[in-house]
Amino acid sequence: MTYMPVLWIVWGTFTAALLILLAYRGTLTRYEGDQLFLDESSHHHEEEQADIVSRVNRLQPFVRAATGLTCLLSAVLLGTYVWDAVRQFTM
Repeated sequence: MTYMPVLWIVWGTFTAALLILLAYRGTLTRYEGDQLFLDESSHHHEEEQADIVSRVNRLQPFVRAATGLTCLLSAVLLGTYVWDAVRQFTM
């Protein structure tokens, strides 16, 4: 079980990266309006909203990858502990 500390460090790194990405996405969308009624005079607000949406869309693949890796590593950690427990009970 000498690889377990390394596995925990890798899991912690990806989990921290996921939390940072989610926090950043939350700060981007904090002031985004759910519904906007824009007329011709508020073109600046429309550009701001489009910029926010483009940033969130660029960030989305990284959030998905970090979520997938965190889930995969969590399953590996859990599976390792279950396998170790099964081996101990069968001996």
